[in-house]
Amino acid sequence: MNDILGNKSPIDVSLPESPHRVHLMGICGTGMGSLAGMFHQAGYTVTGSDEGVYPPMSDFLSRLGIKVRDKYSPENLIPRPDLVVVGNVIRRTNPEAMELERSGIPFASMPAALNRYFIRDKTRIVVTGTHGKTTVSAMIAWILYKENLDPGFMIGGLPKGFQANHRLGRGKFFVIEGDEYDTAYFDKRPKFVHYLPDIAIITSCEFDHGDIYGSLDQIQDQFRYLVRLVPSGGRIIACAEHSSVSALFSNPNGRVVTYGVHSGMEWHASTIDYTRDGMETTIMRHGRQVASGTIPLFGFHNIANAIAAIAAADSAGIDPQKAMDALGSFRGVQRRQEVVGDKAGILVIDDFAHHPTAVKETCRGMRARFPDARVVAVFEPRTNTSRRAFFQEAYVSAFLDADLIVLREPRDPEKFPEGDRFSSARLASDLNSLGKRASAFEGTDGIVQFLAHELQEGDVVLIMSNGSFDNVGSRLLDILEERLQ
Repeated sequence: MNDILGNKSPIDVSLPESPHRVHLMGICGTGMGSLAGMFHQAGYTVTGSDEGVYPPMSDFLSRLGIKVRDKYSPENLIPRPDLVVVGNVIRRTNPEAMELERSGIPFASMPAALNRYFIRDKTRIVVTGTHGKTTVSAMIAWILYKENLDPGFMIGGLPKGFQANHRLGRGKFFVIEGDEYDTAYFDKRPKFVHYLPDIAIITSCEFDHGDIYGSLDQIQDQFRYLVRLVPSGGRIIACAEHSSVSALFSNPNGRVVTYGVHSGMEWHASTIDYTRDGMETTIMRHGRQVASGTIPLFGFHNIANAIAAIAAADSAGIDPQKAMDALGSFRGVQRRQEVVGDKAGILVIDDFAHHPTAVKETCRGMRARFPDARVVAVFEPRTNTSRRAFFQEAYVSAFLDADLIVLREPRDPEKFPEGDRFSSARLASDLNSLGKRASAFEGTDGIVQFLAHELQEGDVVLIMSNGSFDNVGSRLLDILEERLQ
């Protein structure tokens, strides 16, 4: 597409033009880890601090030689950095943040730093939505890369084809995963509004982040604002088969391009067939076939993700069939339906799913992929929203495609009022009343012990959490290895 207009955000002149030493607070967040890698690749001296450091981000930063301190302290600002980037997990009362404000060291949010030092002269492809952001971002970056367009990107996961969640790139395109969560304690706007997209993708719009939003309407207001930021020469690629998404476009500047799995959208799939290697599909646009091939992923949600990526590639001037061909070699993203081991005839798969819709689609994809296996879903409610009662009822239908459901009770329940806490025991009881077999455990040790005795040859274990889940997958594989010996 040749008519995309530049949409460059204003530069914060208070930030240093070329800082030598950069320190990142909350460095192990996916976006912050990506930014740390980009600063490192650009030749800056990078340090960071965080709490609860765990793989895969800790391993990624270690490979780069970036020193990470596993606690927040004023001492982390010695020697004095030229710039501090403050992640949105940091609160004003954080001792390191208090020292930062006292010291007078220049500081910025992650989106502001990304804009200031890396993307101000790029054509920005921003992927937003409640679900699928990481996968769609990785797909678009892979297509651009395979077409020799040398893209930059910053993605909230580790795409396997790149073995990094960031890339500077010398081409004109930069792919960004845009989150609707707030920017920093000193900037409560969503992160995605800072990126001023030339091409915006909206995969979905559901209620989430109950700690900062009170309703779906409030979240939709943020997306409506994002839509108005797209320039008249830009594109808004939206999964409009969801009513919550189609309601966002009352007065857009850019052209709205609709997509979905089913017909009725400008871009959609006409056929979907499961194969050993993935899903074979035919993509239509305006009722005409434009691409066909096999996507090496499973689940209808990944067909939608692929269509979004192909439509975005088309907006960037790439032929849809070439985009589809590129996706044939797409290797996926770590912790998105990732096979982590196969021991004693038992397959263990890890996934980042945590919202009820994501859990439902992931379980559905596993059922379609392994129709004859017993699907064992192991779930940890870990986000601020999932640990509260917002989705207590919604999670019941999310697990219906699993045969055995194993649940961990939320961590730190005292952080929420007693009547506002999610209960894994209640969810297990509700599932059992529907004829499912479900159990809830206070901690991970009980889950591992239960599974060690329960699992049998042919089972598929699907582990779902947006955190480390105490490495339950690797611990389980170790026990299965001992069983073999």
